[in-house]
Amino acid sequence: MRNRHIPQRSCVICGVKTSKRELVRIVMTPERECAVDDTGKRSGRGAYLCRQPGCWDSALRGGRLAAALRGRIEQRDQERLAEFAAGIRTAADTARIVG
Repeated sequence: MRNRHIPQRSCVICGVKTSKRELVRIVMTPERECAVDDTGKRSGRGAYLCRQPGCWDSALRGGRLAAALRGRIEQRDQERLAEFAAGIRTAADTARIVG
């Protein structure tokens, strides 16, 4: 019986390498919209972030995410990504309290 191949990707901020499913894909579409790609199949240039709040903070503040996506992240897209990051931060805080 053959082991199934599990695709590996790296967080563009911290460099942690893990399975593609454990990371969040951000895509720059051909229409120059930057968004979270829940399906992992949207057309465009993709970059991956881990679920660590610090990585999201760095990605939204610095230019490394934009550089990885090879484009400029518009303010409205930046705000949507920040909302998504807030949800990740809330989930991390909840896990820390429960655990």
